Amino acid sequence: MSNTIEKYSVSQYSVSSVLSFIDSGDIAIPEIQRPFVWKGRQVRDLIDSLYNGYPTGYLIVWLNPDVKLKNGGSSIGKKILIDGQQRVTALMTAIGGYAVLNEDYEQKQIAIAFNPLAKGEEERFAVRTPAHDKSSFWIPDISVIFRNDFDSFGFINDYTTKNPGVISPQELNQSLNRLINIKNCQLGVITLVPQLDISEVTEIFVRINSQGKRLNEADFAMSKIAADERFGGNLLRKAIDYFCHLAVDPAFYSQLSSKDHEFMNSVYADKLKWLKDDYDNIYDPDYNDMLRVSFMHKFGRGKLGDLVSLLSGRDFAERTFKEDIAQDSFERLTKGVINFMNQYTFEQFVVAIKAAGFINPKLLNSKMTLDFAYTVYLLLNNNAEVSKVEIKPFVQKWFVLSTLTGRYVNSPESQMDRDLRSITAKGFKSFLRDAEEAELSDAFWEVGLVQHLETSSISSPYFNVFIAAQVYGGDRSLLSNTAKVSDLLSAGDVHHIFPKEYLKQNGISDKSKYNQVANYVYLDTGVNISIGKKAPNDYFASAKNQCESKQIKIGTILDAEQLRDNLVVNCIPENIFEMTAEDYDSFLHQRRILIANKIKQYYKSL
Repeated sequence: MSNTIEKYSVSQYSVSSVLSFIDSGDIAIPEIQRPFVWKGRQVRDLIDSLYNGYPTGYLIVWLNPDVKLKNGGSSIGKKILIDGQQRVTALMTAIGGYAVLNEDYEQKQIAIAFNPLAKGEEERFAVRTPAHDKSSFWIPDISVIFRNDFDSFGFINDYTTKNPGVISPQELNQSLNRLINIKNCQLGVITLVPQLDISEVTEIFVRINSQGKRLNEADFAMSKIAADERFGGNLLRKAIDYFCHLAVDPAFYSQLSSKDHEFMNSVYADKLKWLKDDYDNIYDPDYNDMLRVSFMHKFGRGKLGDLVSLLSGRDFAERTFKEDIAQDSFERLTKGVINFMNQYTFEQFVVAIKAAGFINPKLLNSKMTLDFAYTVYLLLNNNAEVSKVEIKPFVQKWFVLSTLTGRYVNSPESQMDRDLRSITAKGFKSFLRDAEEAELSDAFWEVGLVQHLETSSISSPYFNVFIAAQVYGGDRSLLSNTAKVSDLLSAGDVHHIFPKEYLKQNGISDKSKYNQVANYVYLDTGVNISIGKKAPNDYFASAKNQCESKQIKIGTILDAEQLRDNLVVNCIPENIFEMTAEDYDSFLHQRRILIANKIKQYYKSL
């Protein structure tokens, strides 16, 4: 293990030097191609801090390794700014006058106004507004002062003429010089050596970063991609960003198509055009998801840290860095991203998930689980071992299995890596069969799952799978022969079978007790109102009696056999007609068993 001295070096550079490094490309700032997330007031506060000599934190730069070229030569590694992008971008727009991308992907400068007359607590800096343009004493845009062709003599003469007797030329000159001196303020730059692995880089980052923010491997990978100038990394980075933005905001396409002509002329433009008409929200990936899936199905690896190394050209066997490995890695990743973006495969994957009953985002607990399911879909889509008609059922089974077992909740990357290697070694069918035998034993269905259902978390993955099973089966909601559970997912909410107020009136006041998921069911609003605070033996008896009287009292079921079937699909115990608060614990236990059995039958039917 190397010591601290070898891991990084610390240097001091002036603001103007750092900006010149960015201009010359000596330091790559990948975030410059992404929306600037700071608000205008944060830019103002940074300038104010520099003006007053306050510390602004370190910039962290990671030095790319030197790469062996195909001709035998060597390429010197470029520095990548991995922490401080927002601060540097703020300096570029406020001092350099650069336009930056806002949240709407529009190029706009954030201009900072300066009041040289400010005294004491008076406002000295502000985000530029039309009021500053009209003012005689505010300087609307400080970037003008920092230009090489700035005429200080003419500016001072003009300003004092507009503000006679308010400030002397000497005082204004001193104020301007103090402002201009911002470019000489020193910024600490920590340069990390290329030999560090991602875990070490992350640890150093966390220890230095005052906010304790933790970068993940996807951040590093995206920085590597964006900083690449040889293998199309910049456009690839845009493709990932734009796809993810369009998935959430299809209307953004008109803006993209009219403003980024370089991208619209690239191979990626047609690949994501379909998103302008897509409003499905089951799988709206962010760059972490997209990068992970693209990498996993093309490289057969689950750890994004490996992607960072491969994009750098690392030869894992020789422990060197080679241009041909970097080139091959970029080419494979590009193909992976294009596969991810493919309209047919993406939509068919979403169809598979929805067909399994997961028709609403509220039923989806883990993005990682969804990511690996899409990875499986892409792998099977190009696998001769599996016929096309088998792909969706296999993907559905794997998604439900991994949801029920929390497979990708703890240490997901390591588990994904093991699973991908097993799929490669065994083939998917054997891999799935082995996983079912190990994870979905009789003990799981009869004991483990029943215990997992003992929770008050409405977002429990086990309860969500139960609801998905109801959607999959086309089940009617409790005591209704018209409303389906699927209809109520977006328009309704879950309600208590043993009404909350009824339980509280009978001494069960513990929230975690009366809010058990085994006491939850989707109810039509009218049914829920009819139930009110009634005891189960009361309102279920009414529902039973109306099957004989044919006069609706509660719900809409008028047939005894329909009522019996309705109780079965909603996992209601047969003896519910006699149950009171004294039977609540027994009810919960019975219903958990019934729910677990329904989930088991659902899984086996996929």
